[in-house]
Amino acid sequence: MESLQVHGFVAFTLTIVLLFIGKVAIMRYQVLRTYSIPEPVIGGFLCAIVVALIYAVADIQINFQLDVRDWLLLYFFAGIGLRSDIKTLLSGGKPLAILVLLAVVYIILQNLIGIGAATGFGLDPKTGLMAGSISLIGGVGTTLAWAPTFVEDLGITNGMEIGVAANTIGLISACCLGGPIASYLINKHKLKTGSHEDLDVGVAHDKTHTKIEHYAILWAWMWLNVALIMGHFLDVWLTDLGVQLPKFVSCLIAGIFIRNAIAPLFPKLRWPGQEQGLALISDICLGMFLTMALMSLQIWELKGSLLFLGTVMTFQILLSVVFTVFVVFKVMGKDYEATVICSGFGGITLGSTATAIANMTAVSHQYGAAHRAFIVVPLVCGFFVDIVNAIIISFFVGL
Repeated sequence: MESLQVHGFVAFTLTIVLLFIGKVAIMRYQVLRTYSIPEPVIGGFLCAIVVALIYAVADIQINFQLDVRDWLLLYFFAGIGLRSDIKTLLSGGKPLAILVLLAVVYIILQNLIGIGAATGFGLDPKTGLMAGSISLIGGVGTTLAWAPTFVEDLGITNGMEIGVAANTIGLISACCLGGPIASYLINKHKLKTGSHEDLDVGVAHDKTHTKIEHYAILWAWMWLNVALIMGHFLDVWLTDLGVQLPKFVSCLIAGIFIRNAIAPLFPKLRWPGQEQGLALISDICLGMFLTMALMSLQIWELKGSLLFLGTVMTFQILLSVVFTVFVVFKVMGKDYEATVICSGFGGITLGSTATAIANMTAVSHQYGAAHRAFIVVPLVCGFFVDIVNAIIISFFVGL
């Protein structure tokens, strides 16, 4: 098999092209807007399909150099922090605690489904954990971290392959489910939606032209860089204390600190349009990140254990939809904010933090802002869920 490495600059340029393909498709087809399908999903997944066809027909594996991808995610979460008002954060205290509790219950159910499916197929029950919260809530990073334990200690030789394949299916499903779930809840309950005047990320679909002064973009970019620098030192400090968190959480906290502790001390350190500049940069960074994540999927890895994967992932997807619609929506308040949180819950349970935020962004572009949701969900995804998931996984592995 021949391997083709795509240089980072070329891959970056291709990402822009793919994001435009998604944007044009969203603008042209009403059904995509109605169900709030994220723009990066269209171009990114299309690229992944083409790459898989080249692999199948020409026996050439295409790999993209995507070193810039993680930086884009840091920029996005720093932007969320810089637009976060402390009053909104305080109001999110109770919903934050409730969503964490819901996530705990869901992680247990998700692992029980994985174990049950593996047992039904005559496999080691612990194989199902790799198609449970390890790969779905934990993501690729958690999958790779646990793989040696499953292969070397538990003797499950295809553990990593099952985990990566389950994560791939989950990521694609999460991208496609969030918007339709939100549309269903809004229409069924005739909910009052939000305002399009102050979106947390990007601009509304019907605003194809946005007036903004170029120095507002540069001013926003400067503060984003300051937040990333502060986030880096915060991450180093936390690591020295023995606290391991995703780096984007440190950048989110740094952004919140700058907005609510530093900015009020220097009210003249503002530039007209800086809030809009932050929203636009955040939108571009998130779109580029998710496009890169999808275009780099190696779909051919799904060919192993297809029957088991198809069965267990069908149940996992059904669990995500049912739990979100009938539990999360009701417990989180049955309003528009709860609906936006629901659109992100599929990203939490099946995909990644970026997928959750992308779903929420697509919904807010269509229906309006939901400020509290954009604080609660990232904190639950990036901090609490990782800790809880590690504890629950260790419990099931030790049984």
